[in-house]
Amino acid sequence: LPENWEESLPIFPEDEKGMATRAASGKVLNALAKAIPELMGGSADLAPSNKTWINGELAFQTDTPQGRNMHFGVREHAMGSIVNGMSVHGGLIPYGGTFLVFSDYMRGAVRLSALSEYPTIWVFTHDSIGVGEDGPTHQPVEHTGSLRIIPNLVTIRPADANETAQAWRFAIQHHGPVALILSRQNLPTIDRNTFSEAEGLFKGAYVLADMGQDDPELILMASGSEVDLILRAASNLAAEGINVRVVSFPSWEIFSQQDQTYKDQVLPPNVRARIAVEAGSSMGWHRWVGDMGKVIGIDKFGASAPGDLVMEEYGFTVANVIDSALDLLQSVHLDELNRNNGKK
Repeated sequence: LPENWEESLPIFPEDEKGMATRAASGKVLNALAKAIPELMGGSADLAPSNKTWINGELAFQTDTPQGRNMHFGVREHAMGSIVNGMSVHGGLIPYGGTFLVFSDYMRGAVRLSALSEYPTIWVFTHDSIGVGEDGPTHQPVEHTGSLRIIPNLVTIRPADANETAQAWRFAIQHHGPVALILSRQNLPTIDRNTFSEAEGLFKGAYVLADMGQDDPELILMASGSEVDLILRAASNLAAEGINVRVVSFPSWEIFSQQDQTYKDQVLPPNVRARIAVEAGSSMGWHRWVGDMGKVIGIDKFGASAPGDLVMEEYGFTVANVIDSALDLLQSVHLDELNRNNGKK
């Protein structure tokens, strides 16, 4: 990699309106492309949506072999195979993009990239029911989870624009495949002067904030678009006197590689009241929330309606997170009382 390439990474200011992480990804990609000429790739006919086009560069064609933008066409598996081939050839940092729901069509190629540990970057956008009116055929539910179970594949679902920049920073350096899971809808850009730095992404999960006057009695964890949701819920709970820890959890695979000391610092074993929030399959989250924990996820298909309305209908609201937290705290308290009484 060229020297000082990381200096090209954009830093995004706090912004309540924010931007979609797919849009942030496009800005990061274009900034990196100026510093890293080896970066080359494209999309399966969705470049304007995936934000995978390198501005100012030509399309790779017979007459323009110097082009860095590739038109793969509506053929995801072929795209994956070509990107793998580019990686095997060497001298390039290749990427390929499509909607997350279409990752199924290229699963064989993604799996091969993981099996062979090719340094490929998979850009998967439109990552949840937040897609909205396109409906359940285009709303991923099980897809992030199904990618997480592929050995050697690192999946990263960033919470905002700055985590997206760090996700690209990780992917560029990683000696293996990385899947970036990105939103269609705008997400607030988190105020990093108030909350922890986005570089925490390199640990897979990190404490975004501790709210309250004492050690945490409740942990709220989330990835991607749901991190802002748990931040708002935690603020309300803290105002009611509850000590809440907020954990941004962009990558299970990276967090799993940390030593036990760090894992216990982020998720103290004595804090049994834990809630994970993710707009996707709940499968796998119980590993992190533990025996008493709760998962607010989606274990059915989506629906065709505006994204905000679908999110609300499926329980991704501040009110539902708060109610779930209060119920869980009560359950944990009763369980501890019963345990103590049993010891007597």
